[in-house]
Amino acid sequence: MILTVPCLLGLEALVANEMRRLDLRGVRAENGRVHCEGSFADIARLNINLRCGARVLMELGSFPAPDFEALFQGVLALPWETFIPADGQFPVKGHALNSALHSVPACQSVIQKAAANRLGRVYGLETLPASGERYQIQFAIIKDRASLYLDTSGDGLYKRGYRAQNMGAPLRETLAAALVTLSRYRGRDPFCDPFCGSGTIPIEAALIAKNRAPGLDRHFAAQRWKAMDAKCWLDAAEEAQDKEFHGNYDIWGGDIDPDAVELARHNAELAGVSDCVRFETADAAKFHRESAYGQLVTNPPYGERLLEKQEAEALYRAFGAALADLPSGWRTIVLSSHTEFERCFGRPADKKRKLYNGMIKCDAFFYGKNV
Repeated sequence: MILTVPCLLGLEALVANEMRRLDLRGVRAENGRVHCEGSFADIARLNINLRCGARVLMELGSFPAPDFEALFQGVLALPWETFIPADGQFPVKGHALNSALHSVPACQSVIQKAAANRLGRVYGLETLPASGERYQIQFAIIKDRASLYLDTSGDGLYKRGYRAQNMGAPLRETLAAALVTLSRYRGRDPFCDPFCGSGTIPIEAALIAKNRAPGLDRHFAAQRWKAMDAKCWLDAAEEAQDKEFHGNYDIWGGDIDPDAVELARHNAELAGVSDCVRFETADAAKFHRESAYGQLVTNPPYGERLLEKQEAEALYRAFGAALADLPSGWRTIVLSSHTEFERCFGRPADKKRKLYNGMIKCDAFFYGKNV
């Protein structure tokens, strides 16, 4: 089968590399998604192991859809009964781009009607009860070609299960993991986040250092599918646990807000990494480290209102001045949506990379040798 992993724009190459490391075949990336060939066993492995992907979709088919009749007939021809039982719920969501069929609600209605028509005929029912498990149908209609999927993940993969609360506007766990990956941190060097908030970046760094699969402590939609053997999930979890590392790591998170620090510690406990990451109340404007090398990855606050914006810019200046004394062996990545970040920080980045936090356009600013 074809499996598709949507992701935040800018993370396609990272997700593709993750999939190749899982020995998946036919990995190919395009804007906002990565495809591969796989099996039911691979559905479980992807859901449990992926750090940067948004969810895992199983493709049921792809066909031209220049009009609603073609869309209806294409959906009707797909083998929905292979996966959706007679009592299954099958809501529909998706998107359409550069296509004659541009109304998403209308497409949703046609797709659900066609799937219900097929399932009703197969099961000999005029009305489907829709009282059982949820089988989320997703569609993408791009340039008049429709692709239909079943969502195997349920909640997005960024929901690791360790963050019940957050401080203000949260950084998605998938993007935090991507930033840590881009820093090339693997657990050997010191790692710091001076604006840690609820602890997402240091916790993802700890998961990477331990090589702990991020999906081990949560459930996925396909675990409840009758068509999928529960052994797939048990085998995938066992495989992931066998690959974990156990060592001593120097991972630190600081925040000026004591409540944020306390919440970060709580989240680290939920994530099972409290033994290898420490949090302290600290002022990022006074950040200092004696170590000759390390990785610093952070996402400082950015205010939308004028006063908050001015305060954020002052904070960037103070933080930039503090980092000016950091030893040359440190590699620094700062994620910010502020268009004038480099000016406020006091120096241009050695490299920049465009990323998105949800729908918010950001830049990752890289500083240090061999960035």
